[in-house]
Amino acid sequence: MNIAGDSIKQQLLEAGINCSRPIPTIFYNLTVPELYEAATSFRSSQPRAVDSLPARVTADGALAAFSGERTGRVPQDKRIVDNEASKDIWWGPVNIPLDDSSWEINRNRAIDYLNTRPRLYIVDGFAGWDPEYRIKVRVVACRAYHALFMRNMLMRPQCIEDTQEFETEGPDFYIFNAGEFPANPLTKGMTSTTSVDVNLQDNEMVILGTQYAGEMKKGVFGLMHYLMPKAGVLSLHSSATEGPDGDTTLLFGLSGTGKTTLSADPSRKLIGDDEHCWSDTGVFNIEGGCYAKCLGLSYEKEPDIYNAIKFGSVLENVVMDPITREVDFDDALYTQNTRLCYPIEFMDNAKVPCIAGHPQNIIFLTCDAFGVLPPVSKLTPEQAMYHFIAGYTAKVAGTEVGVTEPEATFSACFGEAFLAFHPTQYAEMLAEKVQKHGCDVWLVNTGWAGGPYGEGERMSLKVTRKIIDGIHDGSLAKAEMETLPVFNLAMPVSCEGVPDEVMIPSKAWSDSAKYNAMLEKLGGMFSANFREKYSDVPDSIKNAGPF
Repeated sequence: MNIAGDSIKQQLLEAGINCSRPIPTIFYNLTVPELYEAATSFRSSQPRAVDSLPARVTADGALAAFSGERTGRVPQDKRIVDNEASKDIWWGPVNIPLDDSSWEINRNRAIDYLNTRPRLYIVDGFAGWDPEYRIKVRVVACRAYHALFMRNMLMRPQCIEDTQEFETEGPDFYIFNAGEFPANPLTKGMTSTTSVDVNLQDNEMVILGTQYAGEMKKGVFGLMHYLMPKAGVLSLHSSATEGPDGDTTLLFGLSGTGKTTLSADPSRKLIGDDEHCWSDTGVFNIEGGCYAKCLGLSYEKEPDIYNAIKFGSVLENVVMDPITREVDFDDALYTQNTRLCYPIEFMDNAKVPCIAGHPQNIIFLTCDAFGVLPPVSKLTPEQAMYHFIAGYTAKVAGTEVGVTEPEATFSACFGEAFLAFHPTQYAEMLAEKVQKHGCDVWLVNTGWAGGPYGEGERMSLKVTRKIIDGIHDGSLAKAEMETLPVFNLAMPVSCEGVPDEVMIPSKAWSDSAKYNAMLEKLGGMFSANFREKYSDVPDSIKNAGPF
């Protein structure tokens, strides 16, 4: 196995990692087979915990691992150190300040724990495919599966010169993953035994009390949301594809709206499935891999993603037959949030390097569980800013305790949890770029039609793909339009391959009065959200919303 060299060890020593004794052994940028061997051979320090069991290899060759009690992100436990570097941060429920003293306590706690582990895994990689803007990231972890996860999710060094950058200059940003060890809930500013802390002045992130690998991925995304706007680059929670003629499309959307699924389009090249930046020269992917939800995954529904389940990919918290090693993707025993992580090269249609030109089309995906929004509508520039700031989707009954009917969810810029600055700063940058490059902006509903969740039916993936095809071939931009009341959205009345009654949502409901009441109810939710959060935005944007 690859042991860290003297220059890397010296950098780690300066960061507090003990490299002067036999323990811990420092493994550096291990290969996939080496990480498999480590992940399947060594237990953690908690032999009775499910998450402490060695990872296992599935019948398809993927590495299946457990993240323990935490099977998703914990945004309420995320903290940003309050110092000179963070003075412009959008403080509030998304970005919660942490004082220097508590940061030092948590950092020392993490470093001390890592220094007691017999084995540490170091992963060096880049965030961002554009060499002008990429950030050097170093991950220090004590679980091999975490190392493989980040080996997949960061852009891997492509040449000797890339590796030498780390050896001679060191990283721009450290992630110290001590997630097996809890935070002290008595430390000032802590609300539980979990804490994910970022110090933008020291360029470090510390993880305590959660082994969910997605915290590392989104920690890097949050960093880019801070650094890129300062460089005049717009950071985006979106997937991106490129057509045969070089036309680029961005697809925004919250979890469950189809952002990853729809980016796996066999007729287009995949730039990336989740995180991008838009610079003066075009779009580039932040990540080196993809992170897909896999509950209900099947070859029939999503063949490209399903085929990415092979040697080198990571499955989190899935249920697997102990004898056959077959995974049951319909079983949510451990969590609804089962996940699949794989290098972007595992997608047959991936474009590497993951860089494309300026977008021609921008698509906002929403899963409307109220069943009143059209499958597609074309937005004016003002509506584009409004819906980008609103970031609407809906939760459905049964997905969370206490949710008995559809609930509207508003997440600014379709990724509020990762924003460093006020949403209007990103919206203004988006509006400027849309105007400069003449992009068409669309709102696409991947949710329900003919009634709300429990009464209507969810839009089929086939229908949504036909809608996306109509956007790409230009036919929907030329189609006859009707106006959706309350929201004042321009709805194409027809799309090749889609029944006409689906295109106008009121026609799919058997009770028009009930439809109108639900439409006004949802419009009221939009208006209330904007009044509460964005009373200071220009009237031109406010007036682009419902009513």
